Amino acid sequence: MFAAAIWLWVFGTLNDTYVALGAASALVLANALSAEEFFAALGDDTTWLLIGAFILSAAVTQSGLALRATAWLTRRVSTPHGLVHLLALAITATAFAVPATSGRAALILPVLIALRGVLPTPQQWLVKVLALVLPTVVLFTAAASLIGAGAHLITVQILGTNDLPEISFTRWIVLGLPYALVMAHVSAEVVLRMFSTSAQRAEKVQLTTADFGDSVIGPLSSDQQRSIAILGAAVALWFSESLHGIDPALVAVLAALLICSPQMGTVDFKETIRQVPWNLLLFMAATIAMSGALLSSGAADVLATAILGSANPMVFVALVIIVSSAAHLVIQSRSARSAVLIPLVVATAPAVGVNPVAVAFISTVAAGFCHTLPSSAKPLAIFSGHEPAPFANRELMRMAAVLFPIHLLVMALFAWLIWPALGLNLYL
Repeated sequence: MFAAAIWLWVFGTLNDTYVALGAASALVLANALSAEEFFAALGDDTTWLLIGAFILSAAVTQSGLALRATAWLTRRVSTPHGLVHLLALAITATAFAVPATSGRAALILPVLIALRGVLPTPQQWLVKVLALVLPTVVLFTAAASLIGAGAHLITVQILGTNDLPEISFTRWIVLGLPYALVMAHVSAEVVLRMFSTSAQRAEKVQLTTADFGDSVIGPLSSDQQRSIAILGAAVALWFSESLHGIDPALVAVLAALLICSPQMGTVDFKETIRQVPWNLLLFMAATIAMSGALLSSGAADVLATAILGSANPMVFVALVIIVSSAAHLVIQSRSARSAVLIPLVVATAPAVGVNPVAVAFISTVAAGFCHTLPSSAKPLAIFSGHEPAPFANRELMRMAAVLFPIHLLVMALFAWLIWPALGLNLYL
């Protein structure tokens, strides 16, 4: 069933979630998975964390804070370098408040539209650079936070079902944020240099708050003030989980209830709940159930041993990085890639002397490279679909060809040096 699901994800035309639900249901009928295990994933705390976070992000998006933040950030920028790197840093920060890469891309697209409207004609070349930089940074910086991508939640749940230590919200930040910052600024600089001349990079950029319209001028509206307060409180509680012990999922749900409440709220609950990506949540639940069956039945051990069991520890980790990074060429969904790869690497790692938690984290972060085609990742599809098209597919592939070896080099540096120094031991 696992092989059939992969085949349909790669070659079929059916919806990915439909395939995952069908495969998981078939495993229940075949007694490889109990009905209770199948349905338990929907009630997992990480699922509720994502639901609450999506409601929060929808409220922030509707409040108009994204455009106001863009105007505030860019008003003192004077060079293309400054603009690109400042936006890269701001996008990194959104990983702690807006869930999944598609949600962050939808939040950031208005930034590109606004800048396209205010940049003078001679500097419209910056629009193409930003159209490539913004989704690229969104994808790389997802690694900064547990809610940065649905794949992260799948990885944590698979670790839990395999009786391995789960990676907490704050622990994920400690490990993922340094990588995210490095790749955000490295990729931004690479793209800027690839798609501009030295003369263009030497130009001055002059943007004022007034360029972005009247909606960003004046004091914050009451809705914006309440959105910032509730979101800030939620993020602060997520960061300080070790101090107060409140589960991040409960924080997300309480914040979502507060931001939709009649008195304190800024959005209507009934309308906002419709914006939650239930397709993603169902996909997560089904693939986690499939992964659980793969592990509990012993099939993961057999398959992983056949594929990776003969590798020595260093070769094993290198193969995990390369395969996870290249998997987007055949499995387009980031969550599906983790659902396929994590059970295999977790099952094999102990046999070759590698820490299964470390290699699961490494595989998940490496799978964040999915920059080759618009179909490889939702943020790329969102930006490439905007009219007029800001970049061509060949330009995207050219960028990916340059970023791929850089990504592998940075992954190797973090896997063997930086993450072990931060306490994520690579070998048993």
